[in-house]
Amino acid sequence: MKIIDKELLDEVSAKAVKNSRLRMNYNFHKTLDDPLNRLLNAMEPNSYFPPHRHLNPDKNESFIVLRGSIMIFIFNNEGEVVLSKEISPDKGVFGMEIEAGVWHSLVVLKSGTVVYEIKPGPYVPVSPENTAPWAPSPDNKQEAEKYMDKLMEIAKK
Repeated sequence: MKIIDKELLDEVSAKAVKNSRLRMNYNFHKTLDDPLNRLLNAMEPNSYFPPHRHLNPDKNESFIVLRGSIMIFIFNNEGEVVLSKEISPDKGVFGMEIEAGVWHSLVVLKSGTVVYEIKPGPYVPVSPENTAPWAPSPDNKQEAEKYMDKLMEIAKK
């Protein structure tokens, strides 16, 4: 049995702060080929989640924010934001399910944010056709930061 408690969230969050990507997973599934992937994803502000989708293989993605706050973004095929929503237990919005093939990204709003994610396995890295061609690469940190700022300006409208 694995318990999700404050100590575990604090432990994974501390690792995220020290990680160059400003995030850290804690997997509950034993292997990456498990038919159901379940994990904690601790993330910090300025961690860049490039817009992507889960198509070929088709995978829905569900998550619940346990602590902190994120802004989720849904895009059309041209990269225009069609939905933005703050997901925060403090605001009474706890999670979201994203259908397979839907372009999405998020911006972390609070330090110490931890989400519980569930998606079908086995784990498959995001392939090039599932990475948005209209968004900056994670390798370009300066452009990624500008892009996240732009997304947050759109969310404020």
